[in-house]
Amino acid sequence: MKYVVILGDGMAGYPLPAHGMRTCMQLARTPFFDELAKKSTVGLVKTVPAGFSPGSDVANLSVMGYDPQLYYTGRSPLEAASIGIPLTGDDVTFRCNLVTLSEEEAYADRTMIDYSAGEISTAEASELIGALQAEFDKPPFRLYAGISYRHCLVLHEKRTGSILTPPHDITGKPVREFLPKGTMGEVLKNMMERSARILKDHPVNRRRRAEGKRPANSVWFWGEGTKPDLRPFFELYGKKGAVISAVDLIKGIGILAGLDVIEVAGATGNWDTNFAGKADAAIKALLAGKDFVYVHMEAPDECGHHGDVEKKVYSIEQVDMVARCVFDGLREAGEVFAMLILPDHPTPIEKMTHTSDPVPFLLYRSDEEKGNGATCFDEDEAAKRGLFLPRACELMGAFLR
Repeated sequence: MKYVVILGDGMAGYPLPAHGMRTCMQLARTPFFDELAKKSTVGLVKTVPAGFSPGSDVANLSVMGYDPQLYYTGRSPLEAASIGIPLTGDDVTFRCNLVTLSEEEAYADRTMIDYSAGEISTAEASELIGALQAEFDKPPFRLYAGISYRHCLVLHEKRTGSILTPPHDITGKPVREFLPKGTMGEVLKNMMERSARILKDHPVNRRRRAEGKRPANSVWFWGEGTKPDLRPFFELYGKKGAVISAVDLIKGIGILAGLDVIEVAGATGNWDTNFAGKADAAIKALLAGKDFVYVHMEAPDECGHHGDVEKKVYSIEQVDMVARCVFDGLREAGEVFAMLILPDHPTPIEKMTHTSDPVPFLLYRSDEEKGNGATCFDEDEAAKRGLFLPRACELMGAFLR
């Protein structure tokens, strides 16, 4: 039996008044999802437990079968694992975004324009992080470069308790009320202010402005965490598996869970990613001996954060295409398989950030094609089925039965 999870990050959302009160999942043309729904179990699942912020970290841990109440220690250490940062039990990590702020003289008067600095390239980001390392790489801190706008700061002291806000939660808002507070608040705020002075006229940003692009004119720290300890996926579920994703968060969870990380050329983590390449990689991995593959696609979430209906709808349609390709590839190979399709959390267009609402899921088994009455796959149809799973971390065990 082969098992594949098709996860469209942030795919779910709310009805859009400007689009006939339809969600992006309902606006998208997803013929494969809708056909498969008729032969599958469809329902709603709660991926974010009460008391947790609705981040992709918590939600993907849940979907992957790890109870956040037992395993969650923060977002940034999961990403640190992907970057290859060695952590000790005394280290505290922080996600470091390169962002675009407005340019008022006082830092606290600025507004969060873009949490991703215009999806800055990894090459450009590496130059900027290199300039900051000369200033920030001093005990007890170490700054590490990651991918695109996503980087990591490590504090080599066990000092947790900082109060930090994800930058994608405050797009378009003044930053004054969201500056770091708590244990390391003043120190981190000071580093952010210094970064703005260093980055303002950096050659990379001068070039980006000349090209009409947004400058990466500050860093923003969030996602405090400490070294996690995930039980190996094989130990929990007895399956040899792999993850396919463009983002460090999912790669890091995979590494810590003992899963292989499969790199796909052209995977960007956005709507222009190599969707077909991800489908091909999943098929090859499963036919080469893997029992389980987790195919993660970040694009719908990124488009939701930017409030881009057109690109989010397009991204959902591409997730549908990926699922069809994997399905056809396994069927043509004569494999018996199960497929689980779902978002990790909603990223509603009007909110431009995550919510904790339950998400729709679709569970198909090729050896047991039996539906529960669904005629398509979206938020409303899933709710109509009357099937609600309150703990997503238990879904993986049922899926892999």
